[in-house]
Amino acid sequence: MKNIRRNRRNQRGFSLVELMIVIAIIALLIGVGIPAWQAMVRNGNETTAVQTLSTLRTCQIGYAGKHQGKFAPNFAALVQSGCIEGDKFNSETPVINGYIYTMKVEEPAGTRPATFAVNADPQVSEGMTATGNRHFYIDGAVNQPKATDENRPAKADDPSI
Repeated sequence: MKNIRRNRRNQRGFSLVELMIVIAIIALLIGVGIPAWQAMVRNGNETTAVQTLSTLRTCQIGYAGKHQGKFAPNFAALVQSGCIEGDKFNSETPVINGYIYTMKVEEPAGTRPATFAVNADPQVSEGMTATGNRHFYIDGAVNQPKATDENRPAKADDPSI
């Protein structure tokens, strides 16, 4: 019994150097992990934006097929048609996964057919809190979404993804 008590008295905790090394390793892991995690979130937001634009294009084309070639004037009309979810597209400029969506629709005039265009732009495009780096665009004539890395809304002239 006396040997057990003696061993406990002789035992020491961690030294300051050992604790500092552990803290430095943890700080290094955090320093590497946070930027990687942020990049992963941005890439996920961008992928979701592209998929959402493709869905909106499909919905608009389906809507036009049922309404004599006229496209839905806003997101609310697409929600009413049952093509998109109302809880996500509940305003004129909905924000989904860090991207702001805007839609422009032109009614047919004379020989010109109706057109629509949808942009997806990141809420924050630069810095540590960026929700995405790329801006996206799609319309009725474009099968593949267009994208730009410049800090401006994408347009039909930009390259396809």
